[in-house]
Amino acid sequence: MQPARIPPRTLLALVLLTLFWGVNWPVMKFSLREITPLYFRALTVSGGLLLLIAWFRLRGVSLRVPRREWGRVMLLALPNIAGWYCFSIFGVQALASGRAAILGFTMPIWTVLLGVLFFRERMNPRLWLATACAAAAVLLLLWHELGQLSGRPLGMAWMLAAAASWALGTLLLKRLAPAVSTEALTVGMLVCALPVLWALAVLKEPVPTLQFSLPMWVAVVYGVVIACAAAQVLWFSIARSLPPVASALSVMMIPVIGLASAMPITGERPHPQDLAAAVLIMLALSAALLPRRAG
Repeated sequence: MQPARIPPRTLLALVLLTLFWGVNWPVMKFSLREITPLYFRALTVSGGLLLLIAWFRLRGVSLRVPRREWGRVMLLALPNIAGWYCFSIFGVQALASGRAAILGFTMPIWTVLLGVLFFRERMNPRLWLATACAAAAVLLLLWHELGQLSGRPLGMAWMLAAAASWALGTLLLKRLAPAVSTEALTVGMLVCALPVLWALAVLKEPVPTLQFSLPMWVAVVYGVVIACAAAQVLWFSIARSLPPVASALSVMMIPVIGLASAMPITGERPHPQDLAAAVLIMLALSAALLPRRAG
């Protein structure tokens, strides 16, 4: 497997996605001060879905999914949307947002393991190096927190389950490949996952009052417009255009952004080893994504 050559448009999408999802981790942690996890997910996904439908309709984009493709779309929605959204929000509730992001972005490691074990993914030395750097970065970022995290094993389990779910979804996205546009696939998966999110919220949590503070409303708007609507379209366009391992490793800067943005949003402070981890992550990105020189 050769490192992917990234077109400028995909590179821009990657930069925007890194910023959008990086900031979203502390925003989610802040939001859970005033709303329960599943209702937060259900509300933001509902708003994001309605916004996407309206936006695509205004642009004249067809969202039609042929009947024969709905089975694949539903199967993709389970790990990519329902599994990731449910598991990760419980992890954010239990852990500091920066550390939850780090555990969530062990996703590239799970992508490699699941791909090699179950999908016969071929790896070259550069991708193994990238995976090793990514794993080392995660361990380095977690080292300072291992004592605290050991007292919250359920939060760690939620985030690792979220990472594995997302990795499985990324691998399936390349293999099932419904014959629909990225826009139609994104909306279709959100449509399939939304009833699951609402059903779990209604069954498991008290109904929220929606009497939120102004900062909380800002966080909800961010979750709807940026984290759900805009970021989902960016991610699925990246995941469909790059090989699974490359697309997985391409988002490894997100937890670093999450750590940095947590300071002004939630008051969490990054540690000195975060800089070293950032260097390892950049090495992972370079090894996985930069093209080989000719000759």
